[in-house]
Amino acid sequence: MELGRRDFLAVSVMAGAAAATANRSVMAAAGGGMAAFAAPAIRELRVAFVGLGMRGPGAVHRMAKLPGVKITHLCDFFKDRAEKQNAWLKKNGKPGAKLHWGKEGWKEMLDADDIDLVYNATPWDLHTPIAVAAMQHGKHVAVEVPAALTIEDCWRLVKTSEATSRHCMMLENCCYGEVEMIALKMAREGMFGEIVHGEGAYIHDLRSLNYADLNQGGYYDHWRLRHDMVHTGNPYPTHGLGPICQAMNINRGDVMEYLVSVSSRQAGMSEYANARFPKTWKADSKPELGDMNTTVIGTALGRTIMIQHDVTSPRPYSRINLISGTRGILADYPFRVALDPNHRGAHGWMGQKELDKLAADMRHPLWKTAGEIAKRIGGHGGMDFLMDLRLCYCLQNGLPLDQNVYDAAAWSSLCELTEKSARNRGASQDIPDFTSGAWRTTEPLGIVDVDLAKMGFKVDQNVKKDDAQLSV
Repeated sequence: MELGRRDFLAVSVMAGAAAATANRSVMAAAGGGMAAFAAPAIRELRVAFVGLGMRGPGAVHRMAKLPGVKITHLCDFFKDRAEKQNAWLKKNGKPGAKLHWGKEGWKEMLDADDIDLVYNATPWDLHTPIAVAAMQHGKHVAVEVPAALTIEDCWRLVKTSEATSRHCMMLENCCYGEVEMIALKMAREGMFGEIVHGEGAYIHDLRSLNYADLNQGGYYDHWRLRHDMVHTGNPYPTHGLGPICQAMNINRGDVMEYLVSVSSRQAGMSEYANARFPKTWKADSKPELGDMNTTVIGTALGRTIMIQHDVTSPRPYSRINLISGTRGILADYPFRVALDPNHRGAHGWMGQKELDKLAADMRHPLWKTAGEIAKRIGGHGGMDFLMDLRLCYCLQNGLPLDQNVYDAAAWSSLCELTEKSARNRGASQDIPDFTSGAWRTTEPLGIVDVDLAKMGFKVDQNVKKDDAQLSV
């Protein structure tokens, strides 16, 4: 952290951000002030999208279905991508958006005064620069995962959000997964007893996607593969980590303090490339990313969290999603529960009938309210839609967001810290307290919901899943 907090506040808020701040009715104090921050309600939410390759189009399609949301700007490196999404909007009865393209098209876009929220779905290395600039231009930000790749950038997000009183939410969609939200409700109702341990992961065979060319549906300039060529550790920790942190009240009663991380050797990517692309740059490249990374985190209250990352092995998809306490355990992939409320022992998983009843009884209110709509509209089984729905509902009604900038920073900090640990024989790494102590007094995330009628949402029984859904 190069600058002290006071120094940063003195130099980082540009004239435009200062002017935008002058008329705000709600201000945040530096040092934890964004923990329960609620900005003034924005009844008509004007949204700009940057990044229309992998995740962006699905987000455009979902957000366009939300009442009170107007898509005003579309931006991508490629002009035809912006044009394609604009054509989709018009085809579906929505006003056209202003288009921006090219390497610095997003900078031009941020000068516009008809944007309340910037939805950032660009490659990883652009997440922080665009998010910081957007907040300095007076816009709220929703940024894809991970929100930052370095500790320095994590602090940049925190300090800018505090200085500008603008939300910076990381779009951790897995916090809205159906089983994850069952686990959260069970945790809130004390069904696990005292939670002492959690496990999460991102285990997803991405070899074909990472090595695919752009015209085959791959990443632009193979940016994800190029990242893996020079980095190890866990570059994508938040899908498994986020839901566990919410269940454990991390940053809201507890805080992650340190971690140790170990990576296996890299073998799978090289074997795949040599078999599929012999005598090419893909085969000649030697990725640094280990096939399996395992990280163990310790918290201030003595809990442990284990997080794994493997995008190379031919394994079925899993986020593990395990919560363990003194009175029970929930695990996913497949979904299982064992409870011991009377301290008589639990030596087997619930039977299917009992499990089905528990899942129905513990279904999160948000899934009860909008789950069927979410499944029809889509986005990773509906959790993407519920994430967007809650984000817009909170902004439209002046409510704190479910994930704040401290969550974005803490969860993303593993990117750098796991690499440092893995490159140093699992040496322990301290995790910064991005809340500056506010975790001790911040209230836990409640059992949230939405009022669809208040949003003016009319349930269309004929809504069908978009054909532009995401594969990763």
